[in-house]
Parts: sequence; structure tokens; C-alpha cells
Amino acid sequence: MPGTFEPLPGGGASVALDDVEISIIRSLAAQLLELIGPGPAEDASADPLAELFADGPSEPPSDPVLRRLFPDAYTDPAKFPDTAQQAEEAKASSAEFRRYTENDLRAGKREDALAVVRGLDELTLESGGAGTGGGVLRLTPERSLRWLKALNDIRLAIAARLDITDEEDSEILYRLPDTDERKPLVMAYLWLGGLQESLVETLMP
Repeated sequence: MPGTFEPLPGGGASVALDDVEISIIRSLAAQLLELIGPGPAEDASADPLAELFADGPSEPPSDPVLRRLFPDAYTDPAKFPDTAQQAEEAKASSAEFRRYTENDLRAGKREDALAVVRGLDELTLESGGAGTGGGVLRLTPERSLRWLKALNDIRLAIAARLDITDEEDSEILYRLPDTDERKPLVMAYLWLGGLQESLVETLMP
């Protein structure tokens, strides 16, 4: 079925995408890459130990999308500290955790989004270029997992832009009139949700 992932013999998944769908996913993945930022500079240290212990940022990002993608580790509203001292301790713990993990998290999300772009580029080349009606994307088990994580990140980014925080917010946005400027993003959010769900079901044992 077009737009729905199906299992491949031996593992992995396939999905039929038309040119418009390919263009939308590629554009959203490219925007995600731009948000996450570039990898290490060309003149960065080649020492793997230096890279391993390189400090990341300690403050949460100012962009609301990046805050959704890289949330604080110790500010769960359900476990919010009762006292000012506990709040300060939670903030310090979050800063320390972010400093040692965010660089790796960004690298992982960058590789996931790149896997999406590269897969779509390969599909376009195989089908003879843009404007040929799309094609069938075939993913190995490893690339399927990268796609799954990237689709989730893209949907988180869209949800942040639309200010979706719970199911009630989603229901309101789903009923937007076609004239609302948010409608295209909502439609993309819904479509990608179905695509992601079909990939999850395909990869389940």
C-alpha cells in the first residue's frame, strides 16, 4: 500500500513514496539537520578520547523545537521539587547531565536525519530523477531504526512549532479550517504519524 511501510524478507522495511512525499520528507529532514547543527569542524581534534570527553552545553536551548528534542533530564513535572533547594539541585543535575550527553545526542539525531536524506537521494537516483512518480524505498533493519527515530524527531519538531503538548491540543488542531496557515503542518504531522506507526508495526517481532 502506498505510504505504508511493509516488512522485507530477511528484515527491514519498504515503502512506496511518490515525488511529493519524497520532497516533503526530504525538506523536513533537511530542516531538522539545520536545527540540530553541523558536526565537528574539519580542524576538530582527531583524538577519539578527546572527542569522548568533550563538554557539551550546560544550558537548555533557547529554541522551543530544540528544547523539545533535547529536554532537561531532571525536570519531570510529575516529580517537580517541593523546595527551592531541591529545584536548584535538579537544575544543577540537569546541567551536568546535558554537558556530558547532548553532544552525543545531537550526533545521533544528525546521523538519523542524514540516513533519511541519503535514502531518499538514492531512491531518486534509482528512479531516474525527480518527476518520475517516486519509487519503492527499501531499508535494512539498521536504516529502518534510523528512519524511525528521525520520523519521531521530525514530528516532535512540528509539534513544538504547533505548540502541541498533549492529545487535547492535537484534537483542536485537527479541526482547523483549510484557510488556517497551520493546516499544512498539521497535515504533515498527521501523515508522518501514520507513516511512523506503520514502521513500528513492521519492525515489531
